[in-house]
Amino acid sequence: MPTITVRYFASLREALGASESVELAEGSTLGALRDALIARGGAHAQALARGRALRCALNQLMADEATAVPAGAEVAFFPPVTGG
Repeated sequence: MPTITVRYFASLREALGASESVELAEGSTLGALRDALIARGGAHAQALARGRALRCALNQLMADEATAVPAGAEVAFFPPVTGG
């Protein structure tokens, strides 16, 4: 299985650390990656829970959960940013 790098920002970084390497089946989507991380349970399940609003980026470009993740990709998860 290809390996990808998953990076976390803001409150996700506090809960899960800065980054980790994850093996992901070829052809998987960002949504499938999120589900796989949630399935780990514990901090991953809480931080990435489906009820939480999260944004994701693939190779530093915003992407939605239907986007396929290529081998060697960098995926970032972060909470939505609000300004004031």
